[in-house]
Amino acid sequence: MSGCEARDAKKLVRSPSGLRMVPEHRSARSPFGLDEPPWVPDKECPRCMQCDTKFDFITRKHHCRRCGKCFCDKCCSKKVPLPRMCFVDPVRQCAECALISQKETEFYDKQLKVLMNGATFFVTLGTSDKSELMVCRLSNNQRYLVLDGDSHYEIEITQISTVQILTEGFTPGGGNTRAIGMILQYKVPGSEELTQMKFTASEDFSCNKKLSASWLAAMHKVSK
Repeated sequence: MSGCEARDAKKLVRSPSGLRMVPEHRSARSPFGLDEPPWVPDKECPRCMQCDTKFDFITRKHHCRRCGKCFCDKCCSKKVPLPRMCFVDPVRQCAECALISQKETEFYDKQLKVLMNGATFFVTLGTSDKSELMVCRLSNNQRYLVLDGDSHYEIEITQISTVQILTEGFTPGGGNTRAIGMILQYKVPGSEELTQMKFTASEDFSCNKKLSASWLAAMHKVSK
């Protein structure tokens, strides 16, 4: 096993909320992850925290795995995937949290995969007038934006301060503008100054345009 593979290795753990597949090393945790919340103690929760139904032998209490609050079965009946906490299977969540998790599922199922697959851009560093053709992708552990060409850069996601998507024109009929690039600003570890990179979509092939536009749209989603 290589050093990179060892650093990204995962292990299966059991928590009160369910089975989770988590990184062996805390330093390899995804910046998109969430910690499990502490559960509201049973003794502090005599009634459902949503509908105020009193708990008894028949009306049992359940904890939402996302917020940790206590609910009756009616108010906490949905089992929804929660990849931000690394759960292997869908877990019980209250209606409000389930709605949030369902919206996040699209990000994990679509945008995150697009970012990890990567796309090709001309990259300009700072105020330079020279650009370099590079493949840009999100690392497997989701912690770094990796740029590969003649040069190599690894930008930590948590150090990115701003992402500005560059667009052009309107599609026929007054549709949305088309993403053609982005300007990204980030901090280099050990420095307080911001470094800027400009990404411009390659115009070589129409398929590259579509891939780059999808990648930029996903990057915009991350930066929100």
